[in-house]
Amino acid sequence: MSDARQAHRSDEPSEAGVARASFMNVPGSPVESRRQLLVKVAWMMLWMLYLAYPAGDLLNGGHSTAGTVLGWCCLGGFMIAYVLLVIFRSQAGMRPRACLVIVTTMVGLAVAASVVLGAAFLTLFIYASVCVAIITPTRHALRALVAMAVLTAAVGTGIGAGVDNVSTFALSAFLSGVAMTGLQRLVATMKELREARATVAHLAASEERLRLARDLHDLLGHSLSLITLKSELAGRFMDAGKDEAARAQVAEIEQVARQSLIDVREAVTGFRRPTLQVELAAAGTALAAAQVRLEAAPRLVDSWPSLADEEAGALAWALREAVTNVVRHGEGATVCTVTADVSWETSGERYAVLEITDDGRGPGKSQPGNGLSGLEERLALVGGRLETGPGERGRGFRLRAAVPLRTVSAAAPQPH
Repeated sequence: MSDARQAHRSDEPSEAGVARASFMNVPGSPVESRRQLLVKVAWMMLWMLYLAYPAGDLLNGGHSTAGTVLGWCCLGGFMIAYVLLVIFRSQAGMRPRACLVIVTTMVGLAVAASVVLGAAFLTLFIYASVCVAIITPTRHALRALVAMAVLTAAVGTGIGAGVDNVSTFALSAFLSGVAMTGLQRLVATMKELREARATVAHLAASEERLRLARDLHDLLGHSLSLITLKSELAGRFMDAGKDEAARAQVAEIEQVARQSLIDVREAVTGFRRPTLQVELAAAGTALAAAQVRLEAAPRLVDSWPSLADEEAGALAWALREAVTNVVRHGEGATVCTVTADVSWETSGERYAVLEITDDGRGPGKSQPGNGLSGLEERLALVGGRLETGPGERGRGFRLRAAVPLRTVSAAAPQPH
């Protein structure tokens, strides 16, 4: 399967995917390298462009030398506090007290700069309100943001900023904080969904292990007990000189042992066969690690309730192969879509169809590799087929696996 991605992409995208993962981290998760931290700080610093308003006020020369120096010190300290808050919030071991001290400092700088230097520095309250929303628990966020809006209005009124300026800055501070609170909740929800997806995959694997243990216990427990009893009986017959009866018991022991071996092999084969539920959960985890969003209906695995185990296993292999392609060679891919459908053949036979597409660069001119060839053979064993190629409008890669719904006895729809 390691060669499967060569079917439509070179090996270079795999390295590009690793590089991409080292630059970016999943929203809501702690950064894993200095490079990720620098990228995150750089993105967050873009929002500081709105400080151009107070900076322009200082550059206009309307303040004394001491006031100008104080203003630049306030802006510099404010930006440093902002960056430190981003760094502390990005680390796994976040320090709540340190974050509280930083935000308190930002609020104090906003008040001091506005009182001393004028209405232009009321902009700082918007940033301070956003930072308050970041560190405040959701249940207390609304009250904290209302307090920040009231503080902004009080300071603006106290310095004579005018009704229009006061209302604009106070409302902007409140709404910005509310937006950040919603974003924080969204990030927390995304984190919970990733953890739930990983838990589902773990539980599915555990269920398979329990099934195997249960089957082996039932199979071998009975067989080994029977072999023990027949061995003791054969020994008694041999002691009594009943050689023919002893030979008969030994033959039965051999037969039981052979049947036990067959039963164990069948149980292990069933354990090794992938299932759509397990593979879909594993796909979500693997794609999330590669910064690719999985789009699949929650009840996709129930699309074919009467699908036989062999056919379902073949589709599960197809899903695993397609996801491995996206993760290892899906250069530029951001979304992987998995859909389930039922198609009718001209012969009246129904097929369960699983289609996986991504929005990466596509297959190019490369030839199918061993992974896709092996998958095509698996599907052929159950009477299915495999179709691969570019996605819609030549963008991305599409893998379409179809297997017959042998157990369905419905009649084909009549043409209108």
